[in-house]
Amino acid sequence: MSENRNFQPVRGTQSLLGDDADRFHAVTAAFDRVRRLFGFKRVEVPVIEQTAIFARSIGETTDVVSKEMYTFEDRGGESITLRPEFTAGICRAYLSEGWQQHAPLKVATHGSAFRYERPQKGRFREFHQLDAEIIGAGEPQADVELLCFADQLLQELGVDPILKLNTLGDPATREAWREALFEHFRGHKLVLSEDSRDRLERNPLRILDSKAHQDWPVVDSAPAIDDFLTSEAADFFAAVTAGLDAAGVAWERAPRLVRGLDYYRHTAFEFVTDKLGAQGTVLAGGRYDGLIESLGGPHTPAVGWAAGIERLAMMIDTPKSEVSMIAVIPDRPEFEGQATKVAAKLREAGVAVDVAFRGNAKRRAEIARKNGIQALLYVRAHDELYLSTPDRESAESVSLSQKVVAALGRSYLVGGADA
Repeated sequence: MSENRNFQPVRGTQSLLGDDADRFHAVTAAFDRVRRLFGFKRVEVPVIEQTAIFARSIGETTDVVSKEMYTFEDRGGESITLRPEFTAGICRAYLSEGWQQHAPLKVATHGSAFRYERPQKGRFREFHQLDAEIIGAGEPQADVELLCFADQLLQELGVDPILKLNTLGDPATREAWREALFEHFRGHKLVLSEDSRDRLERNPLRILDSKAHQDWPVVDSAPAIDDFLTSEAADFFAAVTAGLDAAGVAWERAPRLVRGLDYYRHTAFEFVTDKLGAQGTVLAGGRYDGLIESLGGPHTPAVGWAAGIERLAMMIDTPKSEVSMIAVIPDRPEFEGQATKVAAKLREAGVAVDVAFRGNAKRRAEIARKNGIQALLYVRAHDELYLSTPDRESAESVSLSQKVVAALGRSYLVGGADA
């Protein structure tokens, strides 16, 4: 006898149906539509990678690598990790698959990613991301292109966030700023939170985005990066902001916005909203000119962003169906086969058809209306159909009747709306 178990979903995962699934798909559909407008190629990369790919690219001291990754040893003894994000895998593929020949390469993808963290509104252990990257382009125009892509996507979805923008400068800028931050935070070490004291030696930039309230006065008085910008770094950031202004993309300067890893350069950005409470970032990214180098490749400039599909789906309306659906209903059981034939002919002609599998004609009509289908096509005989619509005089009803006649031919008598 089989064991009777009440199986539940794994914590931090979800299953979607109906409107929830439709909103999810609306986000990915808009993403695919906009990435084509910008000439980004679709790319697919594995869900699993060697653990070292993420340890080297994200950083072994980060929370993602040290606390959140789903890592296991496969049967061959190799350490494998479910991807916590897309960028590392895309950069690995850029090197191992010979994609350098296509540089500068504009790519985009979406799919599942995995992190072991506390589930909360819009955040799951299996979550889904949109991802866009430009690899092999060191010009500020690449940053502008990527940000315009993000802005147009969010506008098409009806999300109206604020673009927060900063520069992390070139390596010389970043190193000078890092040293100044280290000295500043070291002087206030006793009042910093435990996490920030731990970050002080490893990466003082991370203290700038501390969530601990006790750190905020010290962060507010920290030296700003503008005091350390080289002329080259300043010119790069000026070119990015000028490009955004020319494209009509609104932005705000966020001088404390950082990316904590050493390979980040120049542009850092977040699109934020106040519609999701504390979890206000819906899309974020930056320039990571040193990442491919950290994976053993040549120096390769790159810039990219990622966005959470779940968060975006929470912020949009359920899309209206673009296809008018009709329910085909046999008036009596002996017309079941004829109804199947009619449904097949309609679908071949591009008319969306729903059918119920049980119940008499009245019950099937109730099911159709419960599912939001108002147009009902009754099969009353081998050569007689009756089309029922809420308003037979409406343009939509007349159009639907014409489609039915065109699909089935004049051999059928169609009643109801005027044909």
